[in-house]
Amino acid sequence: MNPRTGTRLQGKTALVTGSTRNIGSAIAVALAAEGAFVIVSGRDTARGAEVVDTITGAGGHAAFVPADLDGSPEASRRLAADALTAAGGRLDILVNNAGIYPAVSTVDTDEAAFDRMYAINVKAPYFLTAAVVPSMIESGGGVVINLGSWIARLAVPVGALYASTKGAMETLTRAWSAEFGPHGIRVNAISPGVIRPEEHAADGDFPGAALMNGTPAAAAGNASGIGAAAVYLASDNSVFVHGTVLDVDGGRTAVAVVA
Repeated sequence: MNPRTGTRLQGKTALVTGSTRNIGSAIAVALAAEGAFVIVSGRDTARGAEVVDTITGAGGHAAFVPADLDGSPEASRRLAADALTAAGGRLDILVNNAGIYPAVSTVDTDEAAFDRMYAINVKAPYFLTAAVVPSMIESGGGVVINLGSWIARLAVPVGALYASTKGAMETLTRAWSAEFGPHGIRVNAISPGVIRPEEHAADGDFPGAALMNGTPAAAAGNASGIGAAAVYLASDNSVFVHGTVLDVDGGRTAVAVVA
């Protein structure tokens, strides 16, 4: 349980997509711990209820809104409308976190898999942002936070398609900052490094942790670190931060790893 720790987001409302587990739930819990009313969203109602219970049990405020962001404009617009209703007609913070990561090589990727990856990872947040931003402008401003990835810039042998979708989201971060900044909306992104999933208690039982060997952190990160970064970007502490991709990756992309 993560108790209320501050008031940096007091009076704010937030929608976090894909927030029923791992990084998404950590972001939802962190925003709520700073006073935001959080709309938890995803496909799994039971897991969504668990996240809401964690938040409310710690003294925060949250509600679950189910959504299957399949990339269709209709699904994104439906979530925007439902979230606005649940939030009392105002959304101050949008976190585009939902995404999929099939570890598949280029030669093994068929057209259906290609289209599904771009639909969920790029089209869904694109049309959701388009649906939410007008209400933010009407209410005087807001914050959009996208999720990128370290492998958008530091390539790995498998995952080219996923990397390209995250590169698209990082590019959209800069483009949206230029487009929406003049209307009082700050747009930034978080680029997580190797984050140990919640089902792994320690690096020893998480094979992906080996990717952090030789880095300054020398270990996989925790989702709570991504939540803390989201709080920073959502709050007035980052009022002069626009169009930035914040690397939260233990130095993986910034420091040369000597094998």
